[in-house]
Amino acid sequence: MTEHLLVPDTSVLAEGVVTTYLKEKKVLADKIIIPRAVLNELEHQANQNKETGYIGLEQVKQLREQYDVEFSGSRVGPQDIKLAGQGAIDNIIRETAREYGATLMTADRVQAIVAEAMGVPVVLVEFQLDKKDFNDPLQSFFEDNTMSVHFKENSFTIAKRGKPGGWVFETTKHKPDNKEMQRLAKSIVQAAQLRQDSFLEIERPGSTIVQLGKYRIVIVKPPFGSCWEITAVRPVARLTLDDYEFPEKFRTRLQNKAEGILVSGAPGEGKSTFTQALGEFYANQQKIVKTVESPRDLVLPDTITQYSATHGTPEEIRDVLLLNRPDYTIYDEIRNNQDFHLFADMRLAGVGMIGVVHATSPVDSIQRFIGRIELGMVPHIIDTVVFIKAGQINKVYSLSITVKVPHGMTEEDLARPVVTIKDFYTDKAEYEIYRYSDQTSVIPITDDGEKKLNPMLALAAKGIEDYFMQYSARAQVEMVSERKAKVYLPENVISQVIGKGGSNIQETEKELGLSLDILPLQGQGSSGKGGNIRWEALVGKKNISIDLPPELSNHEVDLYDGKHAITTVTTSKNAQVKVSLSSPIGKQVRRAIDRDTLEIHG
Repeated sequence: MTEHLLVPDTSVLAEGVVTTYLKEKKVLADKIIIPRAVLNELEHQANQNKETGYIGLEQVKQLREQYDVEFSGSRVGPQDIKLAGQGAIDNIIRETAREYGATLMTADRVQAIVAEAMGVPVVLVEFQLDKKDFNDPLQSFFEDNTMSVHFKENSFTIAKRGKPGGWVFETTKHKPDNKEMQRLAKSIVQAAQLRQDSFLEIERPGSTIVQLGKYRIVIVKPPFGSCWEITAVRPVARLTLDDYEFPEKFRTRLQNKAEGILVSGAPGEGKSTFTQALGEFYANQQKIVKTVESPRDLVLPDTITQYSATHGTPEEIRDVLLLNRPDYTIYDEIRNNQDFHLFADMRLAGVGMIGVVHATSPVDSIQRFIGRIELGMVPHIIDTVVFIKAGQINKVYSLSITVKVPHGMTEEDLARPVVTIKDFYTDKAEYEIYRYSDQTSVIPITDDGEKKLNPMLALAAKGIEDYFMQYSARAQVEMVSERKAKVYLPENVISQVIGKGGSNIQETEKELGLSLDILPLQGQGSSGKGGNIRWEALVGKKNISIDLPPELSNHEVDLYDGKHAITTVTTSKNAQVKVSLSSPIGKQVRRAIDRDTLEIHG
């Protein structure tokens, strides 16, 4: 009687299907031969906290309990595991099957083809399971209006129900323990591997991101998290652009002019829902639309191809998009410098871009580009900002650039490139962005009936305050005119600022190019008030920490180098003063400590 021998490879063990095939007699086996190289590969995956490793090892355990199992060959080294993607371990598995005269069971088509070429009998497992035939592991937790479900080990499960901008948290009676959380994570990963509409987007040692049909699932586990946690998010609203209320003027802009669009808003306000509607709108306008997502979770028609920023480098994404020549690309979401630069590069290359940005106000989304790209390029990259709040279009901005004198300034020689942000519907300017004194400023434009703050003077006052911070952290500056300022300081530092015969203040006026009036800051303690305080200092690598008596927590104290005032500070709740060694004040305090002349009064 012929003995049926079976050699399963890593792919079928990691899918957990070997026992199922044996029970259903889809494959016969009197003895199962498992190469130790397979065990090493599964162990390596499990050590990286990958679910596939745990599933595979659990499958081996079940096979040993139910069937005659023999382990073959020797262990493989880390180098062989690193070369697994190049076929090193697959070759060991094929040779094992050939030597034993066994049937090879695999879910890897290339592995099957090579084995057949060697004359090794093969059972190729092909997963054709449709999503309707698979028991959805999350179905019982989601109702029609459930946006997301949040599972946490040894905590009651929370469901977020409602719609974008109008939802509530509901605590359920379900309280999973560690084992239940691991079982749920395992079932989610297995479902994603078996379903054609699902995939593992990211798998790291401490986290796994899964797209399971309509669910985007984040699995967090130790050591990255303090405990097991699973968050599943599902879109509850599938809207078209016609479901949003806006004037026809906005639709015309979308059709004819908007090519650098930012969709912004706070989390959960409906940005993704609007972006999906916008993508479908352009697709219906006979436009070629692509997406760049990380992870891929937008629910879009099959005519729109979705690219993964996780599995492709910025260079690869740039090359593919430029060769495909889409009319519009949705970039969901723009987070880091790499994202901002890629968005800008594609827009300047002539591709219409729709970017999704987290922001609590519409102007905040624009400010996130400042410093990452040249100011003058901002309107060429962003021409339309759509702010979503409570699931509706709350604000629409348009951007333009011109050379002019900024709002609130009067001198003609102050003209410079100014980016103007206007309310799209009223065409009224609400913000201006320009550079002044090497700083980029975003200045709101007030109504004509309100008192206007001269932006130039405000910036000048801030610069002067920064200068006098070397004497006191409580310096206050009032600009009297473009050439004169009042500087308010604690009385105990004024003499040091003015200097003998006014020598210090004269030098300061020349340096700043201003006339300065030095005045006492009202309500501040005078020099030496309360006597010398007992203190202990610790000089670290970056900071000096000074401990004072506990009763002086949250108190103002004056620091002196002998008779010369250094600064006035407020202690922490732990009665501690901390100054940076690299700051002017920190350097003075360090010198006083080294000379044993530091005194603290309060």
